[in-house]
Amino acid sequence: MTGEHPYFLTTAIDYVNNLPHVGTAYEKIGADVIARFKRIEGLSVFFLMGNDEHSINVKRASQARGMDPQAYCDEMAARFRAIWDKLDISFDAFVRTTDPTHRDAVTALFRKIHERGDIYPGTYSGLYCDSCEAYYREKDLTGGRCPQHGTEPRWIQEENYFFALSRYAHRIESAIRDRRMRVLPEIRENEILNILQGGLEDISISRSSFDWGIPLPIQPDHVIYVWFDALINYISAVGYGWDDQRFARFWPASIHFVGKDITRFHCIIWPAMLLSAGLELPATVFGHGFVFLKGEKMSKTLGNVVTPMELADVYGPDALRYYLLRESSFGKDGNFTWENFQERYNGDLANDLGNLLQRTLTMILRYAGGKVPSPSELLEEDRALQQGCLSLYGDVRSFLDPQRGDIDFHLALARIWETVRQANRYIDRCAPWDLHKTGDRPRLATALYVTAECLRFLGAILVPFVPRTATGLLAQLGLPDAAASLGPSSFSRWGILEPGTPVEKPRALFPRIDDRSPSRHRTTDPLKKAKPPTPQETSADPSPQVPLGAFQSLDLRAGTILHAERIPKTEKLLKLTVDIGEPRTLVAGIGKSFTPESLQGRQVLVVANLTPAKIRGVMSWGMVLAAGEDEEHLSLVTFSQPLSPGEKIH
Repeated sequence: MTGEHPYFLTTAIDYVNNLPHVGTAYEKIGADVIARFKRIEGLSVFFLMGNDEHSINVKRASQARGMDPQAYCDEMAARFRAIWDKLDISFDAFVRTTDPTHRDAVTALFRKIHERGDIYPGTYSGLYCDSCEAYYREKDLTGGRCPQHGTEPRWIQEENYFFALSRYAHRIESAIRDRRMRVLPEIRENEILNILQGGLEDISISRSSFDWGIPLPIQPDHVIYVWFDALINYISAVGYGWDDQRFARFWPASIHFVGKDITRFHCIIWPAMLLSAGLELPATVFGHGFVFLKGEKMSKTLGNVVTPMELADVYGPDALRYYLLRESSFGKDGNFTWENFQERYNGDLANDLGNLLQRTLTMILRYAGGKVPSPSELLEEDRALQQGCLSLYGDVRSFLDPQRGDIDFHLALARIWETVRQANRYIDRCAPWDLHKTGDRPRLATALYVTAECLRFLGAILVPFVPRTATGLLAQLGLPDAAASLGPSSFSRWGILEPGTPVEKPRALFPRIDDRSPSRHRTTDPLKKAKPPTPQETSADPSPQVPLGAFQSLDLRAGTILHAERIPKTEKLLKLTVDIGEPRTLVAGIGKSFTPESLQGRQVLVVANLTPAKIRGVMSWGMVLAAGEDEEHLSLVTFSQPLSPGEKIH
């Protein structure tokens, strides 16, 4: 790292009494996108994550497994880090509240606040939620229950030490209103200001009823309250209390990413602690929304958790990253449904982006000898796509800038997909297969180059969002060193992809999900025994057999659907233009299962040597193969990996 103040961003540290769920991953993925994007901009980035290990719930979890709390935390830390590695979270440091340096920082900050006169002994009695590890006032409950977990808090009373939080309400409010500490999005700022205007109460910062925590420096038979302890991770990881030079370089934080349910801790208690100790406030706190499972918050307590590891293993980490960021606004709540996940996966990732790469590389291999061709003068339609690419970085950057008052990953991705779809339409209009057929080599070379250079822009801008997919895309395009394609200057220059660059044979970025194929996520009972066949069923006549020669006479080819439209006055018939090495018009009775828009770019299996037949006035030169019980539930016969159009099936 260079000597300038880094862009220092953090996420909330997580309790280790359970593994992360999709809602937890949402925060880390969002922060990771910002960290990666800031690196592209050339900033020195320090991205901090970690685990909160001093908790009564953590001790209970360790006891339930018959383990020492420290050994349990060590095991869980390894499992957490494995999950974040699985999701390609590019953190620079991972803090744990059992780290010796963290203990030093907590002790140092406590002494500083105590010397200020902001810590005093007293008796606490009130309501306490064990799941939140937080105190609640009666008026803050929902029907007498914790608003986050739906559980009844318990009444506790014990001798504690208190922090004089009430002294800092006015200074915190002034800092928020003066934008010295921004609270985003606006709804979170309004919530915090309402709390501040209602007045603050002093808070208990020690516990005497259990011993798993950092001892209070002034009374070792007390441990420091988990929230007072945990918040200090943001400065303990960068040197507070153990390396003054390091701390001076990193602090204050550029942005804290936290869940909306803990925004009040980060926007009220944390700044009060910093002010008491004479330290600067973080520049921004962003309180993101929740991810709900079909409308219900994902929660370990409620038992409706979907683990990110499970999703990443089945569909790849980038599919999860894309879906969570694309489906809803980061500052608001969003829903996770399998139906929407599959639609985004198949539509946006497999069809739009995956087939754009597959079509482009296949045509370069087929029509340009496998090397990016040299373009001639650009026409108006070429320049339109060029301009869409050149404006991409600035548009995406604006959506990710918290100075706007929000961070809109969904809008940034929507803008990127405008260019993805623009590029697919460009291919359809230019019809390189026709240019090849007519021998217009200069125009063909230009169309292929423009599409390939557009893919370079897309691969580069997608690195923060879907890093594996983006680097894989660039590698297939002949750019194995993805880092060389990044940086603000690469987004302002057209023509960086050099003519003559050899491309690879296309590999599927996202193999399609078939909702009728077996899935580990089906809700049917996989252990339920199948009904044994009846005698009638077992004695049914087999299907008629055909000679091997008759089967070998079929010309089966891989095809890519270039265009689809409905044939008037019919529900099920579609007119397809399919590339099977050359454009071929086919009529297919699949219109009740597929819309024309959903078919564009799809690979299909075509019987290419059927006798031509005129159907509803359209001459059909072959057959697309599909399977299913009825016309409304068909699946197209396709391939596990992309094939070149026209490739024979043996």
